[in-house]
Amino acid sequence: MASTADIKNGAVLSIDGNLWSVIEFQHVKPGKGGAFVRTKLKNVVSGKTIDKTFNAGTKLDFENVDRREYTYLYNDGDSFVFMDQSDYDQIQVPAAVVGDAANFMLENQSITIAMHDGNPLYVELPASVILEITYTEPGLQGDRSTGGTKGATVETGYEIQVPLFVETGTKVKVDTRTGDYLGRVND
Repeated sequence: MASTADIKNGAVLSIDGNLWSVIEFQHVKPGKGGAFVRTKLKNVVSGKTIDKTFNAGTKLDFENVDRREYTYLYNDGDSFVFMDQSDYDQIQVPAAVVGDAANFMLENQSITIAMHDGNPLYVELPASVILEITYTEPGLQGDRSTGGTKGATVETGYEIQVPLFVETGTKVKVDTRTGDYLGRVND
């Protein structure tokens, strides 16, 4: 069992049955009293962030989280099927674990999946993806009542807001964290 001296960014701790990833930490040695470690932790499953302080030398339970590259193959109803790029094994990941990432996943796309004891914890996408607009209303010149944006459906079925000049068939860059339009992509 390790102690607070082994804490580093990216380490995964098991606290009260939950897995927490260390975002940042700071060893503090005040002039009066014992030393302690101040940490910012992110729940691996829910994404909730908390601040937690440990006394120096406290024993902690570190966990191994295996992050590997997978290729997204297809949606199988209530789960998604991925193939490990190193040994070609296929795994099924429940839709609840994939979550909102499904809005930005295309078949044969490379995706990182974090596994713990053979169970998928979360799916990690690149910061942005390129998607094609499959449907959008034509933009009317001079229509600024909507702030210069309109709804558009991308090839995954997700709807984003795009500027009025974007047309059906245009490839656009989309932020996978927020779903925001980042710009057009020229082939």
